[in-house]
Amino acid sequence: MDFHEVRFPAALSFGSVGGPERRTEIVTLSNGFEERNTPWEHSRRRYDAGVGVRSADDLQDLIAFFEARRGRLYGFRWKDWADHKSCLPSQTVRATDQTIGIGDGVTTEFQLCRVYESGGADYSRPIRKPVVGTVRVAVAGVEMGKDSAWVVDPATGVVTMVEAPAIGRKVTAGFEFDVPVRFDTDAISVSATSFQAGEIPVVPVVEVRV
Repeated sequence: MDFHEVRFPAALSFGSVGGPERRTEIVTLSNGFEERNTPWEHSRRRYDAGVGVRSADDLQDLIAFFEARRGRLYGFRWKDWADHKSCLPSQTVRATDQTIGIGDGVTTEFQLCRVYESGGADYSRPIRKPVVGTVRVAVAGVEMGKDSAWVVDPATGVVTMVEAPAIGRKVTAGFEFDVPVRFDTDAISVSATSFQAGEIPVVPVVEVRV
């Protein structure tokens, strides 16, 4: 996949509007009951990259980033300020935040994930773009030293252990992460006059599967 491992300017994504999107297919039966199904295992996020543009300099930064990505051609990283940690936004990342696997004595690779729970139901979201330097890993509650015990691929979110965790040992991780996205338009339309008058460009961004 054509993807640039570069983050959209965080100052411009701050205050952006967006969030997860689901696709649900609903069939209403003759008796009035419904059958609901989804072809998507995972949600997909959408944002507006134009909301954070507050000055002419910001606009130039946006255009430069857009041109370097060739519009919709190349994907990039996006910081979702409302959801970018393995814990609550107000908390500090800990190595025990999320369970990413259970040791079986053989497996050494574990995919980072973030679990969302509510009302007895949960959803496990794979995390493919962890932020370099923020990942922490623990086995059975004991934090493991990076490089000596494990490494993480920042492009895939896969943690590789030097030694396979013993059977039944819980593998956990804490991290910050970005969302893999692309522009959902090949055009940015705004004039200097309208921008000075307060009109900002609409620049849709959509999550991509990686």
